[in-house]
Amino acid sequence: MKSYQLSVTVTQDDLDDLNHVNNVRYLDWAQDIAKAHWKAAATPEMQELYIWVVIEHHIYYKGEALLGDKLMLKTYIKEASGVKSIRIVELYNEATNKLLFTAETHWCLIHTQTKRPYRIPEDVKAIFQ
Repeated sequence: MKSYQLSVTVTQDDLDDLNHVNNVRYLDWAQDIAKAHWKAAATPEMQELYIWVVIEHHIYYKGEALLGDKLMLKTYIKEASGVKSIRIVELYNEATNKLLFTAETHWCLIHTQTKRPYRIPEDVKAIFQ
């Protein structure tokens, strides 16, 4: 599985005081799609052994989304080595195909038993390449 997509529709709860999607909500969606991609791609055994934690986010806001807008989130792994991976998330307005948001998030793989960083196994890398 190379990339993953998820559709969302903007609701009243997503809006800020300016009546467009709150910037923090974009970040929530970026984390939501990362988790959904992992759950869709990883085996149950992988999901029991490993968990991903965020090291850093690089966020670029490029446009606004409004109540009722249908949005397409797209994500993929740009790079994975050692204990870290870099995930890209892009968010588009479905009606206009306009890019509204991009994020580059650095994640660290943690072994659930030791709670310590763990070198990304080849079988985990393979599900995203």
